[in-house]
Amino acid sequence: MLEDKYGRRFHYLRLSITDVCNFSCDYCLPDGYACDTKRDFLSVEEIRVLVAGFAKLGTSKVRVTGGEPALRRDLAEIIGICAQTKGIEHVTMTTNGYKLESDIETWVAAGLSSINVSIDSLDPKMFAAITGHDKLDSILRGIDKALALGIDVKVNAVLLKQYNQFELTQFFNWIKYTPVSMRLIELMQTGDNLNFFHKNHVSGMPIKEQLIKDGWTQKIRSKTAGPAQEFFHPDYLGRFGLIMPYSKDFCASCNRLRISATGKLHLCLFAEQGLDIRPSLAEQSSDKLVAQLTQLLSDKEATHWLQDGYTGATTHLAMLGG
Repeated sequence: MLEDKYGRRFHYLRLSITDVCNFSCDYCLPDGYACDTKRDFLSVEEIRVLVAGFAKLGTSKVRVTGGEPALRRDLAEIIGICAQTKGIEHVTMTTNGYKLESDIETWVAAGLSSINVSIDSLDPKMFAAITGHDKLDSILRGIDKALALGIDVKVNAVLLKQYNQFELTQFFNWIKYTPVSMRLIELMQTGDNLNFFHKNHVSGMPIKEQLIKDGWTQKIRSKTAGPAQEFFHPDYLGRFGLIMPYSKDFCASCNRLRISATGKLHLCLFAEQGLDIRPSLAEQSSDKLVAQLTQLLSDKEATHWLQDGYTGATTHLAMLGG
């Protein structure tokens, strides 16, 4: 089992397969994706060795992320590799939903068991203003398709003071009759969004306090759950969650590691650098990777230091898919 010096166990791998994204969200890539160097993303065979190695070390959940993972033509094959790896019990994906309506059946057939979709506003005009795309209606139809297929759906919205802070009522009205988990994520400071962060960061704590006051009950987290504090209410089909990285002891329950699309291990989303594991992926066996991962984990720190304004090497969130 992968375990660090603080006793945290890592059941959950976030695997980025591309850092390319076709949306231009104001809080992440306001000028769109740009790259002036050649990108050599992990191959299917490298991903096969990688996932097998993590599974040997007790990882049971893989989240495929980007950038936008649906921009890779071999996405279904990658999902299939993860789902067919011995020890992997749950394969999920985070997407902007651009191809959700057209491709969800293919992903589910490949082995996808749940999905997270980013929707920062339920107002079509505001959604287009934030993302640069008028795709909200298509994405909502894609969510309906996913639910009809029996897929667990989580919807992520970054909480933004100047954009969607006052849309909470709309979100609550939606989940009253829609069985999704709606999660608000506190805006995080990255290397290139300092001014935007100071103008738009909103704490989720007042929302949590109001949820409890209104009769919502906090759900117990599973060993592979993400960082959201999730709540349920008997009058709502959906659930409500909060991801608050600036809250006290946020990192104490960390259970996930990240691999970049170019084969670097990130011990934290805000680590100073990625650690190159790609040479180990060239082996036919995952044994070398297992040994390297065990050694590298000793350097994982107790906290992300975000509360001190430290952002490490994370220039923008598309680099590692959050």
